[in-house]
Amino acid sequence: MIHTACPYCGVGCGVVARPDGAIAADIAHPANRGRLCSKGAALAQTLDDSGRLTQPQIGGKPASWDDALGLIAAKFRRTIERHGPDSVAFYVSGQCLTEDYYVANKLMKGFIGSGNIDTNSRLCMASSVAGHNRAFGEDIVPGVYEDWEEADLVVLVGSNAAWCHPVLHQRLLAAKAARGTKIVVLDPRRTATAEAADLHLPLTIGSDVALFNGLLAFLHAAGRVDRDWTARHTAGLGAAIAAAGPDDIEETAARCGLDPELVEIFFEMFARTERVMTVYSQGVNQSSVGTDKVNAIVNCHLATGRIGRPGMGPFSVTGQPNAMGGREVGGLANQLAAHMKFDDPADRDALTRFWQAPALTPKPGLKAVELFEAVAAGKIQALWIVATNPADSLPRADRVRSALSACPFVAVSDCWPTDTSVYADVVLPAAAWGEKDGTVTNSERRISRQRPFRPAPGEARPDWWMFAEVGRRMGWEAAFAWESPAAVFREHAALSGFENAGRRVFDIGALADGDDAAYDAMQPVRWPLPAGATQEGGRLFAEGGFPTPDGKARCVPTPFQGLPDRGGHGFLLNTGRVRDQWHTMTRTGLAPSLMAHTPEPLATLHPADAAALGIEPNALVRLSTDEGEVVLRADLRHTQRRGEVFAPMHWTDLFASTGPIGRAVSARVDPVSGQPETKATPVSLSPVATHFHGLLLRRSGLALNRDAFAFAPVSQSNPLLDRAIQTSADSASDHRALPDICHWVRVPVDTGQLFRLTGLRAMPTGDDLDRFARVLLDPPPAADWIEAADPARGMLRVAILVDGVLEACLFLARNPVGLPSEAAVVPILGTAIPDAGRARLLAGRGDAGTMSEGPRICACFAVSRDAIRHAAVTHRLRSVAEIGVRLRAGTNCGSCIPEIEEILRDVRMPAS
Repeated sequence: MIHTACPYCGVGCGVVARPDGAIAADIAHPANRGRLCSKGAALAQTLDDSGRLTQPQIGGKPASWDDALGLIAAKFRRTIERHGPDSVAFYVSGQCLTEDYYVANKLMKGFIGSGNIDTNSRLCMASSVAGHNRAFGEDIVPGVYEDWEEADLVVLVGSNAAWCHPVLHQRLLAAKAARGTKIVVLDPRRTATAEAADLHLPLTIGSDVALFNGLLAFLHAAGRVDRDWTARHTAGLGAAIAAAGPDDIEETAARCGLDPELVEIFFEMFARTERVMTVYSQGVNQSSVGTDKVNAIVNCHLATGRIGRPGMGPFSVTGQPNAMGGREVGGLANQLAAHMKFDDPADRDALTRFWQAPALTPKPGLKAVELFEAVAAGKIQALWIVATNPADSLPRADRVRSALSACPFVAVSDCWPTDTSVYADVVLPAAAWGEKDGTVTNSERRISRQRPFRPAPGEARPDWWMFAEVGRRMGWEAAFAWESPAAVFREHAALSGFENAGRRVFDIGALADGDDAAYDAMQPVRWPLPAGATQEGGRLFAEGGFPTPDGKARCVPTPFQGLPDRGGHGFLLNTGRVRDQWHTMTRTGLAPSLMAHTPEPLATLHPADAAALGIEPNALVRLSTDEGEVVLRADLRHTQRRGEVFAPMHWTDLFASTGPIGRAVSARVDPVSGQPETKATPVSLSPVATHFHGLLLRRSGLALNRDAFAFAPVSQSNPLLDRAIQTSADSASDHRALPDICHWVRVPVDTGQLFRLTGLRAMPTGDDLDRFARVLLDPPPAADWIEAADPARGMLRVAILVDGVLEACLFLARNPVGLPSEAAVVPILGTAIPDAGRARLLAGRGDAGTMSEGPRICACFAVSRDAIRHAAVTHRLRSVAEIGVRLRAGTNCGSCIPEIEEILRDVRMPAS
């Protein structure tokens, strides 16, 4: 068995790869203690190499590694000679291992001589980094995971931990059951996390600073400030209290859109509870005032001295597996390696000497959003993108794509083709999780080994090796001469302790002298670990000792700047994660079990807002912003605040016709952190008329051929369609016209692909309908074509059989009630259809015994909503525990527990 680390969120769970190919939780890993979330539990399903990049490509054609790396080195070298070092850039990822990050950072900042290396962690963690630096003098999370279990009050701010960090959330719920821990959730939406809370404050988007300023003023007025501790260990508290404003609960509540009674209850709970921890995540960070939100939270803990002791302190939970590791090595454009700082001459001097760097950059580089603006403006002439998909994940995605298209030279390193790799001049096949060897650092500062347990397919190679090889080819052979990731890690560890002597908290010098065997055997360990340390690092700052010139933390004034401007639009668009998907779905989107809970992107809005706009449940709705528009299916819920709409961040051109939500998201950024605002884009909503509906199932093919939508008769004039057809010829990645022709979403199923179609124009007829069906079905030459049509009713049903096996089928109808149940037809895709069963197939009945089971509630054990309801009614089950005993649902990651509880409430079984 191989012990390694999960590649998803910042919890940093340990997993075990077994010889039989199974992936299981590591019961010995201190982060998860034998638990995994639904995504971690499905890791084995994501190891299919059929779509992987396996050979370097130049101009879309296979190439050798030597030619590909040589071309990258030559292009970067010539660009630097002509335009200077700031004309090139790297854009990397929290999916990189620490060793990958270290080599890339050393190459760009130390030897190329530019600060232009940024990371997609800018999109999730930059405001926390900036807030930590302003308050503590260094980017430090003071607490440990045990604090989740030892706190008497846990405040979750902008964190849907039940879905996004479910393993930690289960530790919290266990503490609630065992010792009565109180939970307060501050979130505009009533999420699965809020369902388990003792108190939920549905504050309006963007009002977090007002709420925590109000709390600070309340603590001051109530005499809850720890005057002795703050005098010894903080500076600036008076200015922070003054900026917070008067102690006025009514005013605070009005700013936050809350009931004053709820605000007062929360303030009293915080004030009277010594062991209080505030956990915050993307609802805080992904904001144009995210850094102030972080510091407003930290101020309340510093003012009360509730930091660094058991069960208390501010706690930032990271979104990616190695966001913390990337920050350790300077992966952000405004950082130097080992938590060194650009504005500290001693740090720059030490780093120059340690690296023997010929051209250490004297200034920070461009942050993510401004980096791609510089690409668009022609200031960046050569760009290398690694393990991330900015064509989908960045705000203003269409502008990013235009920038990439215009950039003179783009290299992309990735495991799979993406919407970004289509713009690359050079594509490098990267080793993926399961194949990579290195380390990651989780949200509590714990370093874990990520060990390979399978060979990389084809010629795929690790990212650190690619950067090192390019560094050598650019003339710096000695500086990039490592032969293994262990050697890179030793250098990274040695740098952390170099001339440190306690100046920086980040120090893993104790790990600098280990040989390769020690690296291979490394157990999960938490920093700081300075040379000579005999035990791992623990909680920090209980007795001060902040890494600032005077050893004191800074209380930062955070005046409330008002709510987000809606810019003439009626709503604010809030984007985020769904339970079972990850980033842009290059991994999780291929696992059928992870698609079953939320199979398509939805726009969630309040029923009253929908009624006012004439938007029906499950109808299509157009979301229009100043940046662009998308069309999504409406999901009406009372858990959503009025005037706000939520949409998931994951879907791309590969999975939905309208592509990424990022094309509609604005690019306003926090002035301190540079993190873009993805929680408050002004947006207008409008209903979308639909004309027909369809189900398409195919055993092969990952995405719809856009030519399928070019079905209008030649005699008809349709400028919109003509533009779409021309776009098809010009650019395979531009989907802006498609949503106006046909809306589709793709759902991987066990035997192939399911596509849900919604026509936005009249269904084609005659020869055009036949051509439409043939392009969608793409039948092989020897296929049997079976068809049933009723033009008067607007119905078409076609099945494609190859050697008697169902290869594909298409069902079209003007009304959705004319479509068969997905549960009836999906199971027979890829099965033999006897002659006697063909009529049943075209009738959409499939197996006569097949019944719809509703959405998948428990992804870990594939338990549907209807199965839970049936078990509850049949066996008179009253609790989640009883459901777990019978069906196993809710017994692994627990992220489905709120929905199970909802089902049990709905069943309303009477007491016996």
